[in-house]
Amino acid sequence: MLSFLLAAALATSGFDAVDPFIGTGGQGHTFPGAVAPFGMVQLSPDTDTSCQIRECYAHAAGYRYNDPTIQGFSHTHFSGAGHSDLGDFLVMPVAGEAVPLEPGDPAKPGSGYRSRFDHKQEQAQPGYYAVKLLDSGVAAEMTAGTRIGVHRYTFPAGKAAHLVLDLRSSLYNYPGKTMWSTVRLHSDGTITGMRETRGWAPARKLWFAIRFSEPVEDWAFLNREKDIPYKGFRGPSRGQDSVAMLAGRALVARFDFGVIKRPLEVRVALSGVDEAGAIRNLDSEPGSFDAIRAKTRALWEKSLGAVAIDARPDTKRMLYTALYHAFMAPSVFGDVDGRWRGPDDEVHLAKGFTFHSTFSLWDTFRAEHPLLILTQPERRNADFINSLIASQQVSPFGILPVWQFQGRETWTMIGYHAVPVIADAYLKGIRGFDARVALDAMVASATYAPYGGLGDYMKLGFVPIDREPEAASKTVEYAYDDWTIARMAEAMGRPDIAKAFSARALNWRNSFDPKTGFLRARRADGSFREPFDPTAINYGSDYTEGNAWQYSWFMPQDQGGLIRVLGGDAATVTKLDAMFDYDNSKLDYSHAEDIAGLIGQYIHGNEPSHHTAYLYAYAGAPWRTQARLAQIVSSQYKPAPDGLSGNDDLGQMSAWLMFTAMGFYPVAPGSNEYVIGRPFADRIVLNLPNGKRFRIVAENLSDANVYAGQIALNGRPLDRVFLTHKQIMAGGELRFSMQNTPNRNWGTAVTARPYSMTGY
Repeated sequence: MLSFLLAAALATSGFDAVDPFIGTGGQGHTFPGAVAPFGMVQLSPDTDTSCQIRECYAHAAGYRYNDPTIQGFSHTHFSGAGHSDLGDFLVMPVAGEAVPLEPGDPAKPGSGYRSRFDHKQEQAQPGYYAVKLLDSGVAAEMTAGTRIGVHRYTFPAGKAAHLVLDLRSSLYNYPGKTMWSTVRLHSDGTITGMRETRGWAPARKLWFAIRFSEPVEDWAFLNREKDIPYKGFRGPSRGQDSVAMLAGRALVARFDFGVIKRPLEVRVALSGVDEAGAIRNLDSEPGSFDAIRAKTRALWEKSLGAVAIDARPDTKRMLYTALYHAFMAPSVFGDVDGRWRGPDDEVHLAKGFTFHSTFSLWDTFRAEHPLLILTQPERRNADFINSLIASQQVSPFGILPVWQFQGRETWTMIGYHAVPVIADAYLKGIRGFDARVALDAMVASATYAPYGGLGDYMKLGFVPIDREPEAASKTVEYAYDDWTIARMAEAMGRPDIAKAFSARALNWRNSFDPKTGFLRARRADGSFREPFDPTAINYGSDYTEGNAWQYSWFMPQDQGGLIRVLGGDAATVTKLDAMFDYDNSKLDYSHAEDIAGLIGQYIHGNEPSHHTAYLYAYAGAPWRTQARLAQIVSSQYKPAPDGLSGNDDLGQMSAWLMFTAMGFYPVAPGSNEYVIGRPFADRIVLNLPNGKRFRIVAENLSDANVYAGQIALNGRPLDRVFLTHKQIMAGGELRFSMQNTPNRNWGTAVTARPYSMTGY
């Protein structure tokens, strides 16, 4: 009974431990603003949206911790992406008589509507953000529901209140990005409009609806295009019934409220469909600022309660923040009535599920989606799968999303990694989607010859570098995806598909060079490309955001086969050590944006390395995994704005930390196994979606006690280096006894090792 009560108490303790500022500096690319779990609206401050002033990459999330000013508050943001976009519909309060309509220069206070701010007068927690705007004296607060964002502005006493709505502002805001925009005033005071942009995703359309808690006394819609004469459309005085509308490529709206005695609340809803959809979404979540904030807080407390953590304060802060970041995407993008806009730019109706988008699949198939399977209800995971399938069904190319946001395809990164997300979910028992249709969609994606050299891959067994860039990486990533198709097909009783894709899953061997011990790019005639430098990044584009050192380990479906090619266990351990211990002093990777968090040639700030510390366990040296994990966690994470060594990538960096802290990691999603490492918290309880609890306990945990001396599952010694998904979902306890010397005898037998499709 005491154990149950402790778990219940710990399950509600996570909300206050979250620090949304972690990752807002350095390379993390997170934002501190208000968002509901998986919410459509991410209402957050933008400190700079001009690429001419600063590099866009550093401002991918809109907010940069070290910036001195806030330009305004926009309603859409990526959490941790490696690319800039969004930042839609920027709102900024202005106090006093003059109302500037340009953001101004951050180096010149008072030159525009932007304002200085101080972190001492700034606050953030899940679903809430607040800051004092020093130049205007306005106290700004933000909260968000599933499809709405709510602002609350407290203006200085005696000063007139104004709002600027800037439809020009956007992240990665190069000239001509806004193709068209509109703003409309309805007779009931509702403001609606839209914007179409050509940014990372082409022809992206988004609509909004706004309502104010105070009547508008005066207003103006302005078109600021340089090639159109300056003119404004001013509204009538309060009380007159009027409808007005303005369209153009550079719109700014001003709303004047006079001197008001109460805080001004601004309710904003979004829709990817139309203005009517935005209004319906706005009506679907009624309530004041405080009511929406309380509702969203309850949603966050429930979501974070999926994991109860007992750890040192700094560790607890990092882990609950990681969980928080993992629960932001994929985000809702279907309207409350079920309509959604697809990759074909047509409107569709979701039947029986909520459409989600923002799929950073090259990143998130690895740990983010496996974590969501353990921590989110089956229905939400089914929504993700149904959304992927629905997108494929209406795709002009007939394939699953690659890197999709707001229903639009960016074609960013490589592979067809919606495939392992679907297969892993199915193999772990997630239902609520049509598995037959899903398998057909997976096969269609894997056989679409025009995509990424797949035609040659199917003919030659590898992607040739003289016909397709990043060929070495594509070959091994396709092979892994193929293996997950085979696994799902086998489970569904489709031996024909299983046989064909099992054969393709071994194609990793066709690009591996046994003489050098590295994965290499091959030409169509079969020869390896020369010259070859395994440390070269962006060298001839043989690899995707990495080099041969990282990608030579990416065959998670067949690590046993790799070990044989490398010459056995000892040679594999030696090569892993050589990667971690490599001397980079003579190398310069400053030209590569995503190369961060180096430990030798291990690059934790980017995904291709994320599983490699666990590979010692495949070679009979799990104690080396434990030592490397201690090295990685201590150097790559900290509870500070620059606490992430690389982009969080929609939760992948955070999910890696969460799994690693629990003591196990999904090296090969689709295997239904988790490779055991070592824990980083005294006690973690997984409150599983099926109502059961799985506890992880670390006895004698300390910085000095790096190694697990003994490991027991449900009171019995565990003699293998992996857990199965079934064991976790059954509930129970995994107990580690930590010590400062390695146990070189545990987990060394071949029979103790994780799955490998060709054995050991």
